[in-house]
Amino acid sequence: MKNRLDRVNESIKRELGALVRREIAFQAKLVTLKEVDITPDLKSAHVYVGVIGTPEEQHAALAQLHDARLKLQRELSRRIILKFTPHLHFKLDETGERGDRILQILDDLHLPPEPPAPPSTENAR
Repeated sequence: MKNRLDRVNESIKRELGALVRREIAFQAKLVTLKEVDITPDLKSAHVYVGVIGTPEEQHAALAQLHDARLKLQRELSRRIILKFTPHLHFKLDETGERGDRILQILDDLHLPPEPPAPPSTENAR
């Protein structure tokens, strides 16, 4: 069953990505669909969206996606044949920003570089 959910997730991500690129014009610099996570009963799908831009542009992009949800679901039902067309829930994916923040904190710590490892004596024979 897990393999089927993975295939459905990937199909929805691919088709929904094409629909979003074609149907919606965003103010943000870049809007991408990062991941789709469908529930086992295939009735709901959480769509994680990455948005590069200001916080206002991020919220505007999510608002546009929420406003176009019904149209996207209808088009998705025509492209992917499932028993139920999943109800789309759009969520902002902030993993990239969190990763950048962690790297910035590590840079701010000014940790000394690790000393090189001493040569191994096993290979010296």
